[in-house]
Amino acid sequence: MKKIESLYVIDDDKIYHFLFKNLLKQNGIDVNTTFFCNGSDAIEHIKENKENDNSPDLILLDVNMPIMDGWQFLEEYSKVLPLLNKQSVIYMISSSNNEVDINKAKCYEGVVKDYYLKPICKEDLDKIFIL
Repeated sequence: MKKIESLYVIDDDKIYHFLFKNLLKQNGIDVNTTFFCNGSDAIEHIKENKENDNSPDLILLDVNMPIMDGWQFLEEYSKVLPLLNKQSVIYMISSSNNEVDINKAKCYEGVVKDYYLKPICKEDLDKIFIL
């Protein structure tokens, strides 16, 4: 896998944003990270920047969010994907250990790479940020 230079974290939990920034820093992962509090803001940003080839290398996507949840984001992302110059690698990151959610993520084969439970740890980062 090529070096990950840009990352979108789509999650409504501001505390998670703070903890995740610290986790990256503690593990020496230097990546340009943009945070979104819902899927709607993220998908609009992706649509607005599709001409600039600014799609992120990696997206960490929460399941449960207000306005547009992770599943709705994936539906919209699938629609805009043919217009993008590159496809982002997407990991679902959720506190939901519900088998329905985990299996639903598997239905997005080719779009969602894997499903991790919160809180993610160094071992999870090592798997996600394979350089």
